[in-house]
Amino acid sequence: MNRYARMIAPGLAAVFMSQAAVAGDAAAPGPLPLTAEAKVMGVDGKEVGTVSLHDTPTGVLVHVHVMGVPAGDHGFHFHEKGTCDPADKFASAGAHFAAGAAMHGLMVDGGPHGGDMPNQHVGADGMLMAQVLNTGVTLAAGDKSLADADGSALVIHAAADDYSSQPAGNAGARIACAVIYPPKS
Repeated sequence: MNRYARMIAPGLAAVFMSQAAVAGDAAAPGPLPLTAEAKVMGVDGKEVGTVSLHDTPTGVLVHVHVMGVPAGDHGFHFHEKGTCDPADKFASAGAHFAAGAAMHGLMVDGGPHGGDMPNQHVGADGMLMAQVLNTGVTLAAGDKSLADADGSALVIHAAADDYSSQPAGNAGARIACAVIYPPKS
């Protein structure tokens, strides 16, 4: 060890030891947040991306990365059933997730319901990368839980949601789907 290292090493050890003592005095961390991850599939049944969800104190933070989506604006919703069958063009995912009595639409008096999220824009490269905070759902148990008995799915639609038409915003065909939680047996 050279002369400078011998002079500095005892000081660094004291700093690290004091930081460890402070860290040891800190309150124990709370429970880990609830998370979910899923593969997104296209209507051909092939994987086109991923979605991850993280429960937060104010809702669920959704991270999505999908490739091969047509350019333009697309409806982006949670659906009520955790099934994504390409054979039925994802009709198996059911209607929008709508815990409670809220109406569909971000621009509707009495809305939005938990499945509603803002449209997502896709550029000419066909890539959808987004982060969305949905305050109408949770991953924890309860009325607004995406992890209920019949599960839930994330669906990307062919067209933009108009934010007002009932019951689903006139967003067109379902072009991609991810099972967030499968139905419970």
